[in-house]
Amino acid sequence: MSAAPEDLEPGGAVRLKITEIFYSLQGEADTVGFPTVFVRLTGCPLRCQFCDTAYAFHGGEWRSVDEILACVGEFAPRFVCVTGGEPLAQKNCLPLLTRLCDAGYRVSLETSGAMPIQDVDARVVRVVDVKTPGSGEDRRNRYGDLGLLRPEEQIKFVICDRNDYEWSRAKVDELALAQRCQVLFSPSAGQLPPHELADWILADRLPVRFQMQLHKVLWGNVPGK
Repeated sequence: MSAAPEDLEPGGAVRLKITEIFYSLQGEADTVGFPTVFVRLTGCPLRCQFCDTAYAFHGGEWRSVDEILACVGEFAPRFVCVTGGEPLAQKNCLPLLTRLCDAGYRVSLETSGAMPIQDVDARVVRVVDVKTPGSGEDRRNRYGDLGLLRPEEQIKFVICDRNDYEWSRAKVDELALAQRCQVLFSPSAGQLPPHELADWILADRLPVRFQMQLHKVLWGNVPGK
């Protein structure tokens, strides 16, 4: 008899490799500031030079979907965010998202933009990164998938320098992104002073939302916050 796949328990229950589950304030996107449970999946096929969660690339613990839901439920949250790493790199992320929606949570997904998003449960709010040249991973962008986004969803650019800004501004115009959904411009922490990005946005009257990562303002680059 062949061995069971690693993402299935011996009894056939679906499971995922989890780096951490924690309760904090949402630091970005449209629910910024709201208490949220974060489910951080392990693993990522990208290596963005500014990544602040490289500790999620490896390790982690196998947990069944039932175990994950039980842990989330202990916090009695309204909002749940599934993140990574790159959560969609694990195929069982999709049933996890559906189960969280079925449980009545408002669920968001933070994804790199390098993985297909068409099969994500329609109740999930997708926040999709568009990787800039400064990330070192812009070749991984799936621009066609951006056309699947709904008005309540978001596209995020993490901007490292003026070249990234000009590139991002051109993409917003070329792909008419602001006409589709909310576009977020965020300065790469420690690389671009936030006030410079804010000044550029105002000078060019861009139809984008400036955002800083609230959790970093409050706690710095601390895992589990």
